[in-house]
Amino acid sequence: MATNLPDNLRLKLEELRDQHQDLGRQLEDPEVLCDHRAVARLSTKRKALSSVVEGLIAFDAARAEHAEYAAAISADEDPEIVALAREEMPKLESTMATLAESIQAELVSADDRAVGSVILEIRAGVGGDEAGLWAGDLLEMYRRFAVNRKWRFEPLELSAGDAGGIKAAVIQVAGDGVWSDLGFEGGTHQVKRVPATETQGRVHTSTATVAVLAEPEEVDVELDENDVKESITTAQGPGGQNVNKVATAVHLIHGPTGIEVRMQETKSQAQNREKAWTLLRARLFERQKAERDAARSAERNSMIGTGNRAEKIRTYRAKENIAVDHRIGESVNLGVLLSGEMGSLIDALRREETARRLAAI
Repeated sequence: MATNLPDNLRLKLEELRDQHQDLGRQLEDPEVLCDHRAVARLSTKRKALSSVVEGLIAFDAARAEHAEYAAAISADEDPEIVALAREEMPKLESTMATLAESIQAELVSADDRAVGSVILEIRAGVGGDEAGLWAGDLLEMYRRFAVNRKWRFEPLELSAGDAGGIKAAVIQVAGDGVWSDLGFEGGTHQVKRVPATETQGRVHTSTATVAVLAEPEEVDVELDENDVKESITTAQGPGGQNVNKVATAVHLIHGPTGIEVRMQETKSQAQNREKAWTLLRARLFERQKAERDAARSAERNSMIGTGNRAEKIRTYRAKENIAVDHRIGESVNLGVLLSGEMGSLIDALRREETARRLAAI
């Protein structure tokens, strides 16, 4: 068994170890400690690297012990020590091989774990009122999953469906592992069930689309604020009536791309403005990322599937009480999944994605 990591892998690991140490130093900076957002962002990044760094430390400790035993065998001065060394070396080699495999698996997912905030967009698809009800069920599934994960789940936009559910929702979800978990959810979610409005018991097929956008840091987005037209208006309700006498709604239009954001969820102009700019950056980042991915499509390293809303990723069958994920061909209990217990399915998706990434190293 190999007792050394490949040079290119070790260089990358040592680079990440240095980053981990630097993040630790930043988190001890009094100025940083006064900024709770900076603390949360840096802590998420550092935690994402911790398992990789700890694996490297354990590997190096095992390698050093292996080298000591090899030297003892080579010196051949003490029969008892030589016998012990010959007995222990295969165990150490097995440990090192296991650690090397684990380190690589952690390495290829470290960037995903470092993203601590996403924008989750859910929109009713085909199926009329039932599609709105289904989109609402998905929104509740993700809300419960977020509660289980102890994530922050903050609606930025909500548009109610005519018969219940939602037409569309935009949610900011933040917490450890949020992108590495929710990043698999982008695409079309199809449901086959008897709608509440169906009088003859016929099964209908409806869809909702989900997009998951990694929320970037400001430095990650190519955004010139001079390219954005900002206007402040009063909030508008259904039918166009004025529902707020004070101008608190924020409307942003990014000139070069035409991306448009309107935010009126709170009665505070400052909060609406902050949320509007957050959403604009996320949508612009996603577009820029898609353009970069297209330019290097031969070597892109995206999560399972394209995440495109046109791609059907999962079918939920009420009659059989199962949900089938088409990317890995795995079925899970529908009721359990909709209750927010998504962990087993996401773990299976992550294992498949990790294997794919490792094969590409």
